Amino acid sequence: MNKSDHTQPLLNRRQFVQLIGSSALFAPSLGSAAQIGTDTMQSERDPAYQDLQDPWLTIAEVQQHLLPADAQSPGAEQIGALNFLQSMLQVQNNPQESEFIQQGVSWLNQLANKQHQADFKQLDNAQREKLLRKIETSDAGARWLSILMTYLIEALLSDPVYGGNKNQRGWQWLEHIPGFPTPGPDKVYFKLGAHASSRRRTKA
Repeated sequence: MNKSDHTQPLLNRRQFVQLIGSSALFAPSLGSAAQIGTDTMQSERDPAYQDLQDPWLTIAEVQQHLLPADAQSPGAEQIGALNFLQSMLQVQNNPQESEFIQQGVSWLNQLANKQHQADFKQLDNAQREKLLRKIETSDAGARWLSILMTYLIEALLSDPVYGGNKNQRGWQWLEHIPGFPTPGPDKVYFKLGAHASSRRRTKA
């Protein structure tokens, strides 16, 4: 992320599309990506997002700020990004990363209260952007955002069996045709043995 430019979102949608489009996996033109109506997406409320408590409530809000929905593409909630993150943290033997992600919420809210006398979830979009830009300037903050963005991209691109890419919305947006057959619940990478589970592989 460019730390010198504080006038643009952390990663705008055009940059995000260019990032994904640079992969040979998504050869079709992204300019004609499938249209996904925002009215339909906004009318569907993922049960995973109901009755959330911190730290997950704030993490979900950060995810949605990093990857919001628009008329052409799904946002973090529509692809089940929070469910994917929670699922991956549960199956991976990496308690340090899980703790770091959750601790980041405390740091974020401390800064939010210092600057705005409110938690992150209570801020408007412009305030959230400035706050995330602020924590981006620290090594720990940049690492925290990088980890969240990595899981977001994986949630968008991975097979739905891993908990993200809900209803294949990420693939539909990118006009990606997955390989066949896609893995079943008994073929996910972390069930294929110790050697396979030692590496994170979430794509089909």
